[in-house]
Amino acid sequence: MSEFLLPDVGEGLTEAEIVAWKVKVGDTVEINDVIVEIETAKSLVELPSPFEGTVLALLVPEGETIPVGTPIISIGAPGEAPAAPAPTEQTESDPYLGMAEKAGAAEAAQVDPADIDLSNPAASGSMEGASLVGRIKAERGPMRRARRGSASPSTEAGANTQMQVQGAFSPGGAQSDEVMPADESPVPAVDQRPAPQAAPAEALVPAAAQDPGVVRTLAKPPVRKLAKDLGVDLSTLTGSGPSGSITRDDVQGAASGGGSRTPVPAAGADTPGASYGGSSQRGLTSGSHAGERETREPIKGVRKMMATAMSQSAFTSPHVTEWVTVDVTATMQLVERLKARRELREVKVGPLLVLARAVILAMKRTPEINSFWDEAAQEVVHKHYVNLGIAAATPRGLVVPNVKDADSLSLTELAAALAELTATARDGKTQPAEMAGGTFTITNVGVFGVDAGTPIINPGESAILCFGAINKRPWVDEATGEIVVRDVTTLALSFDHRHIDGEKGSRFLADVAGILHDPGTALLF
Repeated sequence: MSEFLLPDVGEGLTEAEIVAWKVKVGDTVEINDVIVEIETAKSLVELPSPFEGTVLALLVPEGETIPVGTPIISIGAPGEAPAAPAPTEQTESDPYLGMAEKAGAAEAAQVDPADIDLSNPAASGSMEGASLVGRIKAERGPMRRARRGSASPSTEAGANTQMQVQGAFSPGGAQSDEVMPADESPVPAVDQRPAPQAAPAEALVPAAAQDPGVVRTLAKPPVRKLAKDLGVDLSTLTGSGPSGSITRDDVQGAASGGGSRTPVPAAGADTPGASYGGSSQRGLTSGSHAGERETREPIKGVRKMMATAMSQSAFTSPHVTEWVTVDVTATMQLVERLKARRELREVKVGPLLVLARAVILAMKRTPEINSFWDEAAQEVVHKHYVNLGIAAATPRGLVVPNVKDADSLSLTELAAALAELTATARDGKTQPAEMAGGTFTITNVGVFGVDAGTPIINPGESAILCFGAINKRPWVDEATGEIVVRDVTTLALSFDHRHIDGEKGSRFLADVAGILHDPGTALLF
């Protein structure tokens, strides 16, 4: 058997979330078959299998975040049968969960309650292994701490609670306090005085069968954390998972207002769980509208990385932003001519392609734009290549993949590279290597109909250009002085003012605007 450990798929990544398994137990996999999709702090990544054989076990559930180096899957020899599943699936972090029910069921299997003569104390005492309510403390051993809301032993509910407590001892006779109610309210002491008479035979039935509210809601630790983050009370949900456990979908459904909630009996109702109805009812009353009025989303993965990077850049680099509004009618005419060319028919051609080319050409006159401030070394690092980044908004956050060595590509090659880059980002499949090493970024807010903005510089770079929407506007023709309708856009350049002064930033922005206004001026660069 081989265990595949979660690898570091990027530089310095320490953890990742299991998003979706692509295989199941019993499947046969080959080397390099995709087995799982994970989300790192940078992107979604599909992991290929380093082994071939049969999937014996998936060691980490979907939705759980784990550190690098954690075993995630076991793969055996081809044809090897997976191990038989455990009789009862463990769906709770508490190792003692369910022991009370198991112990009660074992005792019930040893002794038929119908055969017990409760009027004969000797007969009752001679039954070895029968745990009857009313035995003195010395006979029944140490007691566990009772759950909140437990009744006294003199009531039927109290007898059931004591029956469950006695069955929860570990095989070695040691006592455990691991099973605790989710609410941390004070726990009333258990009345340990002997009952005046033996309880009826029904007391031998496991407490879980009579009082479902006694056992804590089943949910895995990641699901409990998600519920806490979203403000969802697990005790109000009906689980759809194995053995009635609560799943991520149950929690997310409840947070959005569509989840299934367990009915709670009114206070004083004549039901076995009535003594627990008060706190549950209060939870429903106070939290029933929380999911409808507000929701909480954990900050993780790509979105967390983006927030950290933007905060670091905004409060480290002194940003200066300059604007220019330009007539790009000639660029739009050029785009139409390029679309008709045979070598460009298979790729998407738009004004972004012309802007990207203009940026690369303008950098020849102002190379400081393609550099960055190395604070640790107290040096300005000048790049003699252009890794052109294109900011892309995805459902998981902002990513900035870049075209490597964009300055060495022809217009046709650049068009193909931009098309592939944007398609990959839109599908959420951008890999960490595709986002590393960027030297300059273009953010295209024009696709949202926005005129311009004040973009934040991507860490490791010194400038970013914001490309606004292209609209038909009235424009004064400088040659004739007449007002004409033209294609107009606004460009905004943010740059690091520590080493790029206003003259350099302004010259670069003017050069880019000049090329878009008259693409023929590109021959000057």
